[in-house]
Amino acid sequence: MPTPVAPQLAGLVERLIGAPLPIRLRAWDGSEAGAPDGPVAIIRHRRALRRLLWNPGELGLARAFVAGELDVEGDVAEGLSRFWKLARAQNLGALRLSTADKVDAAKLAARLGILGPRPKPPASEARLDGRLHSRRRDRAAIAHHYDLSNDFYEFLLDPQMAYSCGYWTRETSPSYGLQQAQTDKLDLICRKLGLKPGMRLLDVGCGWASLLIHAAENYGVTAVGVTLSAQQRAFGMARVAELGLADRVEIRLQDYREIPDQPFDAISSIEMGEHVGQDNYPVYAAQLHKLLLPHGRLLLQQMSRGAAGANTAPGGGAFMEAYVAPDMYMRPLGETLNFLEAAGLEVVDVHSLREHYVWTVRPWLDTLQDNRAEAVRLVGEEQFRVWLLYLAGAALAFEENRMGVHQMLMVRPDAEGRSGLPRGRTSTLGRDPELDHVSMTNGSAGNGSARAVTADPTR
Repeated sequence: MPTPVAPQLAGLVERLIGAPLPIRLRAWDGSEAGAPDGPVAIIRHRRALRRLLWNPGELGLARAFVAGELDVEGDVAEGLSRFWKLARAQNLGALRLSTADKVDAAKLAARLGILGPRPKPPASEARLDGRLHSRRRDRAAIAHHYDLSNDFYEFLLDPQMAYSCGYWTRETSPSYGLQQAQTDKLDLICRKLGLKPGMRLLDVGCGWASLLIHAAENYGVTAVGVTLSAQQRAFGMARVAELGLADRVEIRLQDYREIPDQPFDAISSIEMGEHVGQDNYPVYAAQLHKLLLPHGRLLLQQMSRGAAGANTAPGGGAFMEAYVAPDMYMRPLGETLNFLEAAGLEVVDVHSLREHYVWTVRPWLDTLQDNRAEAVRLVGEEQFRVWLLYLAGAALAFEENRMGVHQMLMVRPDAEGRSGLPRGRTSTLGRDPELDHVSMTNGSAGNGSARAVTADPTR
């Protein structure tokens, strides 16, 4: 009778780490071993372990998970959180195998039929070529993630199609959720920019046009958005036409380096700066400065890494770089501010929204997990698993302060160094959307609608 697989694997791991296995293993033969009450890792096929032999660490684990050869029982976010905490408690990141350890592992791999040729990566893994952050490669990197399927993003996101951190001004309730938090975020941006009727707004990396449409409808601006995603542009233009805003909103398929326009009154760039790369960030910052009128305001919302220690994974780690956002680069907040100041922009305000991203990602993840069949119908099993791991990992990274996200409000001073800003902080930043809900609760929001308050950015 064959020896059960899971106890053999658990015994090897316990010898390597010098402690009881803190998780439970379920192997492809149905056997189990390890902690009775630990999170359960399911090894569905020996090929999962073969991937780890060829690519030890995060990339091998990610490939096995995406291919469906490795799984986590129950809620993936909860499972990942437990795995991560246990690994940190055992200091597994510092584990180094001796020659004897490697020999023992090889012998077990041979007994279990794990040895073999390198498995092909899953089809959903990014395969980019060309010079890093060339225009052609940047288009390919953006297409890999954002041109996946407009139908899928409609399924996942709120009706405004806002794919960035929301601004949660209230506890979640039947009357306040993801859509309202995204609306509060859009209002927060518009008010910090001081938007007024007749102003010209540029949105760099405009996505599916949520901010362009919101600013045009509620703040009376004319707006230009640029994106490298053909599917985003097609969707955004259709929404703009449907809402009768074609004379006030323009969406271009254009690289930020190619924008030829005269300077704008205000510029926004929402979670796009992560995609320009470390070496190109000074180019990006200089271009934003050039495209902004003196006294004009720039609002960047951007993710960061490294606040709680060394920035060892500026691209987000092997999984993110291979499957979600190839060529992305995140840095500590202070480094980004240095780039912006070197370009001639003045820092006005910095606003951390890190925990708001936990509250934003969780509804996306719930939608995905609760509607698996629909997600698989839209993008296939592999991409479903990519997104499951991506959203679960993102929620955990923001929760544990391994990633951050900030709104950075900048101004371009004039030739004499004047900013043109009001004297008071409230006058500079505008009315916080949180107060709109307080006004509504107290019955003092004009006609009683939040939009009535929102429509007057100077109120």
